[in-house]
Formats: sequence, C-alpha cells, structure tokens
Amino acid sequence: MRQKLYHETSCESWKENLPNLEDKYRVTDKILLIKSTVVLVAVILLFFSYSFVSGVHVELGWIAVLGALWLIVLADVHQLEFLLEKIEWATLLFFAALFILMEALKEMELIDFIGDNTASLIKKVPEEHQLLVALVLIVWVSAIASSFIDNIPFTTAMIPIILNLGADPKLNLPLPPLVWALALGACLGGNGTLIGASANVVCAGLAEQHGHPFSFNYFFKYGFPMMLVTVFIATGYLLICHVAIGWNGV
Repeated sequence: MRQKLYHETSCESWKENLPNLEDKYRVTDKILLIKSTVVLVAVILLFFSYSFVSGVHVELGWIAVLGALWLIVLADVHQLEFLLEKIEWATLLFFAALFILMEALKEMELIDFIGDNTASLIKKVPEEHQLLVALVLIVWVSAIASSFIDNIPFTTAMIPIILNLGADPKLNLPLPPLVWALALGACLGGNGTLIGASANVVCAGLAEQHGHPFSFNYFFKYGFPMMLVTVFIATGYLLICHVAIGWNGV
C-alpha cells in the first residue's frame, strides 16, 4: 500500500513539475543554441580525429579549452566573471586530484600488478578453459577495480595487457572477446561507487549545487548492487556469445 501511494505521488509530482521545468528552462536564444551546437559538434569531431589523423597535434584537453574559448567569442560574452561563477570548481579540482592519484598508482605499478596477475592466472588454466576464465577474470577484475579507481586510467593501463594476451601464441586467445570483456567491466564497474566514473562526480556536483547532495555511502548503497547485477548479465552475455557459440570475430 505504501509503495503504491509513493508511486502515485511520484507520478503526480512529476506531471506537475514538468510544465514548470519546461517554462523555467525553455530555450530563449535560438541563435546561441545553434552556435553552441556547431562548437560542440566541432569539438567532438576533433576528439574522434585525434586518434587517427596525424595532422592533429593538439592534446584533448586543449581541444576542449579551445572549444570553450571559441564559444565565448561567438556568444559575445562581456561579463566573464558571471561565467566563472557558474563553473563547478570543486568538481574540476576533484578530477585534478583524482588523476594525480591515478598517475601515482601507475608509477607505483599497482595497476600493472593487477593486470599482470590476471594474465598469470589465465596462463595457469588448461587450454580448453582459458577463454572462459579469461573473460570472467577480465570483466570482474575490471569491474571491481573500476569501482574504486577511475575507470579511464585503469582501462588505459589494461589495454597493453589485453593486447599481449591476444598476441601470445601460447594462449591462442581471440582478441575481440577480451576487448569486450575489458570494455564492459570497466564501463559497468564505474557505476559501483561515486568516484568510479567521471559522470558520477559531475552529477554529484550538480545535485549539491541545486540543494540535493548525496554522499559516497548513499551512492554505494544503490550503485554497487546495481553494478553487480549488470556485470553478472554482461558475464552471461560474454560466455554465451564467445564461449558457447564461438562468436569470436571482430
């Protein structure tokens, strides 16, 4: 009864608040919207071209900064102080400290230690079960690790290990399933804790700015069980497609 009442109240509240939100946050400057869209598309294209176009010699961070400066010029902003007040400085400083911590862990070879031990365990398994064990280990190690350390540097450190596993003639493991296991584990694992993924931190900052803060423990209580469920489903998908069916092409 309580759950039904809560559901009905939530639906009514959502229906009442939606028109107010649409009126409060409606688009008032369509020209600025078009300019913002153009800049956003250009920045995204430069992000993609950075990986395979040799002529792009600008780092990803500078691409984002140049895009922001370009939009400021196009928007003809005169009160820069107003924009600076809207920037989530706490979130940016958190990211800076987090990536410094990740680089420190990399220099201490902790991430390499995790990857090397994962590879060693796979090599100890009989050949007929190596793919199964490799997929389970990679997806779960990636998920658990990405929950407590940011998934971007962890994935960056794991890529050479995955490539070495795929190229090792003694193992004879197909590379695409290993890549998918790393991608799914790192992506879904980032949902486990508040610091697991960059999007979580950004959302937490925005929520606190609008008067709805939530703590690490609060996020963990809901995020970690959901992460376990999704990783379990991903594991089943990998085992069915790549072990049972043998769908190991690109």
